Amino acid sequence: MNMSGITQYIEENIGLIYKKRIGDINGLELKTILENENPYIFERRYSSVGQIIRNLIDAFISSDEETIFGDLLKGLAIYVNQQVYGGWKSDITGIDLEFDKENIHYIVSIKSGPNWGNSRQIKKMKSDFATAQRTLRTTNSQLTIVAVNGCCYGKDNTPDKGDYFKYCGQAFWTFISGNENLYLDIIEPLGHTAKERNYEFQKLYDKKINKFVKQFIDEFCKENGEIDWKKLVQFNSGMKKK
Repeated sequence: MNMSGITQYIEENIGLIYKKRIGDINGLELKTILENENPYIFERRYSSVGQIIRNLIDAFISSDEETIFGDLLKGLAIYVNQQVYGGWKSDITGIDLEFDKENIHYIVSIKSGPNWGNSRQIKKMKSDFATAQRTLRTTNSQLTIVAVNGCCYGKDNTPDKGDYFKYCGQAFWTFISGNENLYLDIIEPLGHTAKERNYEFQKLYDKKINKFVKQFIDEFCKENGEIDWKKLVQFNSGMKKK
């Protein structure tokens, strides 16, 4: 696997990621996030407007970042596998990657980390695997198919789940590339490129906090600066008047 190719892939795609991150936080509205939070824990948890705003924005960014960077790692995994084994992005529902190795056809569902889903979501993935196997065997009944749940980070010390395998972290990156050190090698280009892009995002983040603090004080604080908790709860949970 050529690391210069990986670095180029990351540099090209991380620009799109930061463009989306900036667009997401730029379009964020204070009342939208306040409507989706539990107001009854605010008074117990926070003592200042600054704390409330920073925690609300940080929670949004953390969730958004997990999704966006998860998509980047998924795309990188598919790219790496294409270079090494000639794999391809699958068109089958619920399957991200297909490739052939040593007379085995692998179907792979890629997730960020090992604790990605509840029992219902795992059941859905297993159903997708079964459907994909039936679909593929309509054109080749003798095809040996192995289903894999690949996770970009973490560990799972019992990979054999019966009807599919679960490879996490080093095991996953080794599985798709044949390189046991790839999970370490991708850290440097990911971290370096992300730091270069973070300055613009940080400036926007600081401006958004300042803007939301002012809006919150104007809307939900008393004249003496005290938070009007009843007004906040009424905004979040009160019935709209006809």
